[in-house]
Amino acid sequence: MPDHETLVGLAKSFGLFYLIAMAIAVLIYVFWPGNKKKFDRAKQAPLDDGEDRP
Repeated sequence: MPDHETLVGLAKSFGLFYLIAMAIAVLIYVFWPGNKKKFDRAKQAPLDDGEDRP
């Protein structure tokens, strides 16, 4: 049975690779050419209302 230090090292390594993979996936999603219209609409959404009151 592996000791505590081995399990901690394995968990840290898995967590690091998991976070790197998630960051790459988010970057691919954000910069995917098909998502440009969606992000442009989201960028303009707060300005479309036209009201100046809270």
